[in-house]
Amino acid sequence: MSTAIATAGKYMGFKLGDEHYGLQILKVQEIIGLMDITSVPRTPDFVSGVINLRGKVIPVIDLRLKFGMGAREATELTCIMVVQVMMNDELVTMGVTVDEVSEVMDIDADSVEPPPHLGDAGATEFLLGVGKFQERVVLLLDMDRILNDQEKTLVGAIGQD
Repeated sequence: MSTAIATAGKYMGFKLGDEHYGLQILKVQEIIGLMDITSVPRTPDFVSGVINLRGKVIPVIDLRLKFGMGAREATELTCIMVVQVMMNDELVTMGVTVDEVSEVMDIDADSVEPPPHLGDAGATEFLLGVGKFQERVVLLLDMDRILNDQEKTLVGAIGQD
């Protein structure tokens, strides 16, 4: 099966700044408004902290900071996407703050290209591919690969209750 066919499907579209991203819809559990996040000491900058989601404590990461984009003041469109991620062979629920959720995108195989090679081997390892949707370029994220193994262990430990 080609990469394009494997990455074709439905994605939840969202924005960080002016850039468009897509996350496989099956990874998204729900989208919630921004809420109070309790910071956890001695964690990386991109780890916002934890939230209490209906009695379950889940870690929250800020994708802007993880991607080196710099912090941005929250707006009425800023939200948390609650996602399911594989961490150390276990499905973990975590939150991801994004600037704005846009729409569900149905991206077909003809509209997906492999991630670009940008020199640094790890620079694009978290991309499933680059999709084209309504005249836009959309970076299709592999949520299971956004965090490296050390970060997964840390974030997974934060969410244990």
